[in-house]
Amino acid sequence: MAHAANFATGVNTPAGNPADEALKGVYEAREKDWRNGAVVYQVLPDRFAPAANLEAKRHLYPAPKVLRRWDESPKRGSYVESARLWSHEIEFWGGDLASLVTKLDHVQALGADVLYLNPIHLAYTNHKYDAFDYNAVSPEFGTREDVKALAKNVHARGMKLVLDGVFNHMGRNAPIFKDAQANPQSKWRDWFYFGPQYQSGTRTWWLAENLPEINLENKAVRDHIYGAKDSVVRSYLRDGVDGWRLDVAVDIGFQFLNELTRAAHAEKPGSLVVGEIANYPKDWMPAVDGAMNFTLREIIVRTAKGQLEVPLAQKMIDRMMADSPPGGLLKSWIMLDNHDTPRLASTIPDTQRRRMAQVLQFSLPGSPNLYYGSEVGMTGEQDPEMRGPMRWDLVDQGHPELTWTKQLVALRKAHRALRVGDYRPITAHKLLAFERYTDRALDTIVVIANPSDQPVSESVLVGNSKLMNNWNLVSLDGQVKLPILVGMLHVTLPPGGFLVLKPEASPGGGYSAYKRVQ
Repeated sequence: MAHAANFATGVNTPAGNPADEALKGVYEAREKDWRNGAVVYQVLPDRFAPAANLEAKRHLYPAPKVLRRWDESPKRGSYVESARLWSHEIEFWGGDLASLVTKLDHVQALGADVLYLNPIHLAYTNHKYDAFDYNAVSPEFGTREDVKALAKNVHARGMKLVLDGVFNHMGRNAPIFKDAQANPQSKWRDWFYFGPQYQSGTRTWWLAENLPEINLENKAVRDHIYGAKDSVVRSYLRDGVDGWRLDVAVDIGFQFLNELTRAAHAEKPGSLVVGEIANYPKDWMPAVDGAMNFTLREIIVRTAKGQLEVPLAQKMIDRMMADSPPGGLLKSWIMLDNHDTPRLASTIPDTQRRRMAQVLQFSLPGSPNLYYGSEVGMTGEQDPEMRGPMRWDLVDQGHPELTWTKQLVALRKAHRALRVGDYRPITAHKLLAFERYTDRALDTIVVIANPSDQPVSESVLVGNSKLMNNWNLVSLDGQVKLPILVGMLHVTLPPGGFLVLKPEASPGGGYSAYKRVQ
């Protein structure tokens, strides 16, 4: 094959383009890594699928715990003195790992690549963020053998399994904490922080009395969690789990996050460690492989609701993309709702604007994180309302949001640039616009949105030198064709409107402007 010479450098490059030569193999390597651009489906095990043997399980919910009917919705409760917890923290719906397996067809049909479970380790509450024992699974959910069976089933469907690791704190009723608290000579004493400087005599997470923090400065603690071969992180990976989402990862800090991530990779190369990073994500990677991108969520939601002016939103996105490592961004989770936020349909009630936000979620660099039930338009405001039991009746009725969600997932799977491509802003004034691109011109995806409350018609500059002059970009449904003229597109969009465009390879007749530009 003849190689064209680069006359400026004297270097021969296959396509006569040194920029392409520098990218050789980059996107292929990204595609081989399941963590890049994956579609993540999040489940609260207690609320996802009703257990078949619920009557046989009733003894697992002794008073003051309450077992609710599946058709009941969680409501904010009252303080239960005997448990020293809020009543809605000890109300259960009875889902477990075995029942979850019966609904994996739904997760697979959506097109999810990753199943992510909120905590399953032994704990008192329904949410399990107050661990008693990381190595044991809460009996309401099952056993370690059930984890292995779930992982095997998930893998058979071509998906991965990620667990929630809550390694900054445990629960007040954890046996080792109670022993340490009662006995200054306890072997567990140095696993926690005690002293008169703390409000309750113990350092707790954000002063929540039920959540005593663990002493990660103690090497024995770190060995238990991730350092030793039989540690929590490593042993679950050997059970078939593929990664960890780390609760309140910012509180764990850079050093220990880095150690944990390296330990996970040593145990299972290619495993995923994602941190719950509510901070600006820039410097947290590679201490973790990716971050839960709260910054991007806030920008998308505020923009869709008209609370952030478009030029400023564009600058914010552009800066974050420039500041953050591309590999880390692709592994970071983009969520619009989860167990700690109001559900999307409650946050953005307007269907058109909600769909615009979802298009941004599925087209910006990262891994879209779908919260169970939002694919059928489930609503819910603050905790615990957004943690309602899954509405399987809406799935059975073929909810329009379900059809839309499947379209978004299919869009992402069909287009390489959306999964593993890079980001480049499009120069616009009133429109939010960007492209995802790879080393191949025809992979390019152009996304343009009008978050304003007025129609917008303007010319925008697409800085992609491979997009051929006077050749169309076409919408993915084929209904809109816009010629690109010397790098510029003229776009007209209604309020809340959006376009997702790709280069038209050949409109017919066998001719293509891309015959020598790849």
